[in-house]
Amino acid sequence: MPKLDDDIDALFKLPLTEFVGARKALAAGLKQKGLVSEAEGVKALAKPSISAWTVNQLYWRHREAFDELIATGQRFRKAQVTGKMVNMREALDARREALSHLSDLATEALRDAGHNPSLDTLRRITTTLEALSAYTSVSGGPTLGRLTEDIDPPGFDSLGSFAPSAGMTTRAAEPRPVSPSKKAVTASSKAQEAAAEASRQKERQARINAAKASLQQARKSLTAARAAVKSLEGAQKKAEATAREAAQNKREAEERFKKASAADATLRAQSIAVELTKATETLDDAKRTVESATKELESSFRESA
Repeated sequence: MPKLDDDIDALFKLPLTEFVGARKALAAGLKQKGLVSEAEGVKALAKPSISAWTVNQLYWRHREAFDELIATGQRFRKAQVTGKMVNMREALDARREALSHLSDLATEALRDAGHNPSLDTLRRITTTLEALSAYTSVSGGPTLGRLTEDIDPPGFDSLGSFAPSAGMTTRAAEPRPVSPSKKAVTASSKAQEAAAEASRQKERQARINAAKASLQQARKSLTAARAAVKSLEGAQKKAEATAREAAQNKREAEERFKKASAADATLRAQSIAVELTKATETLDDAKRTVESATKELESSFRESA
């Protein structure tokens, strides 16, 4: 049902907070149309984790960058088959650049949606992207754009499919009936074919061993990266705690400053009041002195008259 597929794709394109409501509405609409089994299938769709949701958004909104990552995984597997280490290194370098670019886009997508792009979330996103680049040629892989949880890289059992299997090699032609005079030539031909087949088997095994060694090294690097992330997360938490303590100390210092300023203002007001009282008393004394002098002057004028 193409229409239902489009509706389900639209469901996974929505903001994460709208997923559950939209899923219920879609299931209810299908049930009203009599599509009971389809409605049950929609109801069974799990809400994606924040990291899986972000990878889905990268697939729907940044397809060119997403496809570039998938292409680097394909180039890496082709290099494994041919056994050319130079091509393998080039493919790995290209994959690292693609992962770095997608990690930046994931950070923007999380912030735009109001989510915190924490180190743990970005680590899980990167791990899922690495796994998807490896799953593109493995049958039964996850559906791109509809992830509901984080994806781990495939194990050694899936890695065997990266190298050509015995069924992919060219088989020797069925021997034709030969005359007794040609038995010696036929025996020699069979010996050569057996030697060539043994050589091909040895080469295939060497490629598989190289691929396994490469995967082991990649997993060691992933373990080291996870340890580094854990250490950085601890440092981040410590820094955040220090910042909160500094902010609290700042608030306390501001409160003390305000109280000190208020106390200084009170003391200043009291001092001015005392000075004002003294000035008022001095002014009153001066007025009384002027009045007394005036009276004495008037009295002197009357006496002289």
